[in-house]
Amino acid sequence: MAQTDVETLFHRLDQATLLLQQQLSTSYLDALIEVGDDLIDGGQVRVEEGRPDVTATAELTKLYQGIQPLLVDAETTRRGLQLALLKDIETDAIDANHQLTPDSIGFLVTYLANQLMRQTQMSVLDPAVGTGNLLTTVINQLSQVDDVQIQGFGVDNDDSMLAMANVMSTLQHRDIQLFHQDALDPLVMPKMDLVVSDLPVGYYPRDDQATHFKTAAQQGHSYVHHLLLEQSINQLVAGGWGIFLVPSQLFTSNEAPSLVSWIQSQAHLQGILNLPSELFQNKQAQKAILLLQKHGGSAKQAGQVLLGEFPSLKDAQAVADFTNQIDEWVVTNVSQ
Repeated sequence: MAQTDVETLFHRLDQATLLLQQQLSTSYLDALIEVGDDLIDGGQVRVEEGRPDVTATAELTKLYQGIQPLLVDAETTRRGLQLALLKDIETDAIDANHQLTPDSIGFLVTYLANQLMRQTQMSVLDPAVGTGNLLTTVINQLSQVDDVQIQGFGVDNDDSMLAMANVMSTLQHRDIQLFHQDALDPLVMPKMDLVVSDLPVGYYPRDDQATHFKTAAQQGHSYVHHLLLEQSINQLVAGGWGIFLVPSQLFTSNEAPSLVSWIQSQAHLQGILNLPSELFQNKQAQKAILLLQKHGGSAKQAGQVLLGEFPSLKDAQAVADFTNQIDEWVVTNVSQ
């Protein structure tokens, strides 16, 4: 994958998106989804009620012909689409819980998944899949191991996000099933080997549904990230792993004692690693990576919980030293 291919792909996607946005009088995101759907259809421009017009259709066809050869490599495709989505954040008003997980964090999640998962076949779920960027990042990297077969699953209640996730996964030729629903409703899918998710943070508005969960608040609205942790662990096979991006202050809220009690009853808290503060605009927004392993199978509580803070990603030597420590922890504490 050459960086120039990623940049070329982005510029052509952006040109096509801006053209369709103007022709259809729609948002940048909706136009990008339309471009993606056209590309999935082999570069066939869909015309409805004379839009796009003849001139724009010819221009789009030419742009699509230039885009198709760049879609061979999954990571080139993902990064090109990611750049377009980053532009969308600047163009449209995107909810904070639906913004992209930065690649630097996605690669750290993937690194941990690669260390913890030693299976030739596995299923991976993101219950807050959004555009699918984090899920496809993890699947792309894990798939580089010879003979590893991965089936992905994603859930989101936002139809635009899910449509973009479909574009992401299909153009990368990834086997991902997407479900348009509230992730806290019953999930009709197999049990998972791995859950990865950048969990949305805030209050869950459906108090009636929250009462089905042990992590529900005793009074008032429950934290959606607490409920999603419980739903995710419930959806894992015995001994399965969850790798979650959570607020770094997760265990300091008033609801923390009940969350800890629930974790102890259902999973092993194997690690929590704070992410570098440089990745966040303010301390309140800082996140950590939480490692949970569901009880059962060969799972056991680590003799020493993995704690620490990733060093600055600008310091290559410090990062290498830190990942070596994680490697040693995995060998010592994780049953393979």
